Amino acid sequence: MIILGLTGSIGMGKSTAAQMFADLGVPVNDADAVVHSLYQGEAVAPIEAAFPGVTAAGAVDRKELSRQLAENPALFKKLEAIVHPLVRRAEREFLVRQRAKKSPLVLLDIPLLFETKAEDRVDAVVVVTCDPKIQQERVMKRPGMTEEKFALILSRQVPDAEKRAKADYIIDTSGEFDSTRAQVAAIVRQVTSQKGP
Repeated sequence: MIILGLTGSIGMGKSTAAQMFADLGVPVNDADAVVHSLYQGEAVAPIEAAFPGVTAAGAVDRKELSRQLAENPALFKKLEAIVHPLVRRAEREFLVRQRAKKSPLVLLDIPLLFETKAEDRVDAVVVVTCDPKIQQERVMKRPGMTEEKFALILSRQVPDAEKRAKADYIIDTSGEFDSTRAQVAAIVRQVTSQKGP
């Protein structure tokens, strides 16, 4: 089974690309979706213990958690110590299920792939990129996004140029959806025919 790791900075179109892999029948494990479900389940109690007042109605209030992290970015380490092991476990369970199904190719969608050294766990890395102006336009359209918040997020991510330098494959989402779709399809064809990059 070939394991592709997909990553890209905020606003680059990573989720769109991941969906295109899924549309081609590639099983996808979305780390963000795993975190979302943890914030409504298993991670709630330990996060409340570490960050009093950030949960409500049995779920993590992401807005309040973001506010506390923006005030004190040093708390990110504390949060990651709780969340990352749970995300890793979900990823391992996904891989076990896919191996049992004899899936030839799977995709791990990991926003902080390089930041968490996850490239060691995949056979090849796909980086999603786009023109920085397009990235900023996309991000600033998100609800509740501010220039400060955008800057904070970028400061915690490996720069795009560095990601591209480390990539086995690059998908540029600056153009139309059809262009992105064609790039995704080409990667799937290449990987499955060559058994690797």
